Amino acid sequence: MLYDTDILIWIQRGNEKAARLIEKDEDKHLSIQSYMELLQGAKNKTHHRYVKDFIAEFEFSILPLTENIGHRALIYVEEHALSSNMRAGDAIIAATANENNMPLVSSNVKHFKAIKKLQLKAFKP
Repeated sequence: MLYDTDILIWIQRGNEKAARLIEKDEDKHLSIQSYMELLQGAKNKTHHRYVKDFIAEFEFSILPLTENIGHRALIYVEEHALSSNMRAGDAIIAATANENNMPLVSSNVKHFKAIKKLQLKAFKP
């Protein structure tokens, strides 16, 4: 499964339901976009190290930005930016899920609902 950035943020905030969700998954993936968002959100070097250690400890596979993912994300932005405010980061995450034929888990369903072919799994904290 591919996890949206928000799921890991819920875990950092102490949400046990989110923690259980990833603990039981043996095939955890993050888009490089989510990984960058988590690192960008770090408040200091200690938090930066925490993010990196968390990703390593729970054995997340970081999926790279490929040419196909970039192209698909561009299409999503072209199709949905005006009608549903599709942001570049969300488009990259959704495109990563679709290009890798994986469901995307997110509590921000509204960010992704415009993409009809996306296997979206809603997380309710």
